[in-house]
Amino acid sequence: MSDTAREQRTPPAAATLRSGSLGTADIAFFVVSAAAPLTVMAGVAPLAILLGGIGAPAGYLIAGLTLAVFAVGFTTMSRHVKSGGAFYAYITRGLGRPVGIGAALLALIGYVGMEVGVYGLLGSAGRDTFQALFGADVPWLPIALVGLGVIWYGGYRSIDFGAKVLGVLLVAETGILLLLAAGVLVKGGAHGLSGASFAPDNVLVSGTGVVLAFAFAAFTGFESTVIYRREARDPGRTVPRATYAAIGFLGLFYAFVVWIVIQAFGDAGVIAAAAKDPGGLFFSAITTYVGGWAADLMHVFIVTSVLASLLAFHNAINRYTLALAEEGVLPRALGRVHPRHRSPYAAGLAQTVLGAVVVLGFWAAGADPYGQLLLWVNTPGMIGLFVLQLLAAIAVPCYFRRVSHQEGVLRTVVAPVVAAVLLAGAIGLVVTHIDLFTGASDAVNTLLIALAPAVFVAGLGLAWWLRRERPLVYANFAAEPAEPAEAVEPVEPAEPADAVEPAEPVEPAEPAEEFTS
Repeated sequence: MSDTAREQRTPPAAATLRSGSLGTADIAFFVVSAAAPLTVMAGVAPLAILLGGIGAPAGYLIAGLTLAVFAVGFTTMSRHVKSGGAFYAYITRGLGRPVGIGAALLALIGYVGMEVGVYGLLGSAGRDTFQALFGADVPWLPIALVGLGVIWYGGYRSIDFGAKVLGVLLVAETGILLLLAAGVLVKGGAHGLSGASFAPDNVLVSGTGVVLAFAFAAFTGFESTVIYRREARDPGRTVPRATYAAIGFLGLFYAFVVWIVIQAFGDAGVIAAAAKDPGGLFFSAITTYVGGWAADLMHVFIVTSVLASLLAFHNAINRYTLALAEEGVLPRALGRVHPRHRSPYAAGLAQTVLGAVVVLGFWAAGADPYGQLLLWVNTPGMIGLFVLQLLAAIAVPCYFRRVSHQEGVLRTVVAPVVAAVLLAGAIGLVVTHIDLFTGASDAVNTLLIALAPAVFVAGLGLAWWLRRERPLVYANFAAEPAEPAEAVEPVEPAEPADAVEPAEPVEPAEPAEEFTS
């Protein structure tokens, strides 16, 4: 009888992601955690101040406003495209299958690069924390490998488990920054509080381009809200709200915290302080205004901030891999979902193994965990995600031009076009100042910049191959799922591949031209 009961449960091959698990706050936690606010502020903001001056806070506001404009068209399209493929599904709908498949490969490699490189940051930050707190010289490799195991387990568990963990970690890292802010505000800063950071004369300077490059990079991963559509409660409302909440929080919080650290040293003294010790700027400030114990706590929370970022990216990559496995582009085995946790555990295991191979490879080569593993692997991923945002912005008006809809022209044309122009400018800023992100030679920088377009071109080649050798996979790429598919889960006869087939009748509702090559 127990065997019969076991058979009546959903078999592992037919298990699906747990729908209705995530609310607006849960999804926002994933997105904001991926951005790692504490790590970005303590590790990168001092350089933005050093190179851009006291007008640096305005750069984060400008970047936030730009991405908010992008989100207008992006979230509008999210109400019409329900595929789990997020970016690549949107791009396919607007620009056709070949570009969509190129985007799919670029998205997968981009997110993997963003995650795997951060294991170098984890090893470096962990090593620094042990040194600062205990005077112990701990090698970075064991820390990174332990992190790989922790992140694998977090992704293996249910998505709501991950959301709870990220919620706690995010409160900790933002809390320590707010504690610094409270200390500075109560004591009035070094020479009284000043609004000079937002004066046009301090914002419109030669270093603003550098600040904007850093600022746009600080929002990396915000677009992953749509990846969780299948697990969201009322995704038509939850996903847009989480997107705007994440952008709004990050833009305002970044600008506020950078302004706070400027007040801690004063408008006249902060640049000299940043030049003397950029890595210690925030630690020095919190020691002065709160106490040494708070600096120790900040060291710990930087490590947990990195872990939160890794877990957020890990979950996003798992869902991209799952979607591509369901499409038939990646091996079907990677599309297995855990019957109890309802997590894409096969994708998570593959990702963990890949991460371990890369980490061990850099260690064996004697590479620096921060200067090479983090920066050299992260930077191409960051550029790739910027290119995806640009393609998605272009895809929005193309998509709405081809289908009947009730959306306004501001959402479907004006905002996406403006966003595309601004994002193209952001990509130009990042590429122009690539040496500030990598600290590498011109030859290495050229290679890192070329990786994103090379992966996209490889994706176009993959599209050509699929069209010729696997026409059914090509024809069904980024097809809309049937809404009832998850509700039908208890029905025993349906195989997982068959369960997706009802999506076919939905397709005629939109012109075939949008999927033609």
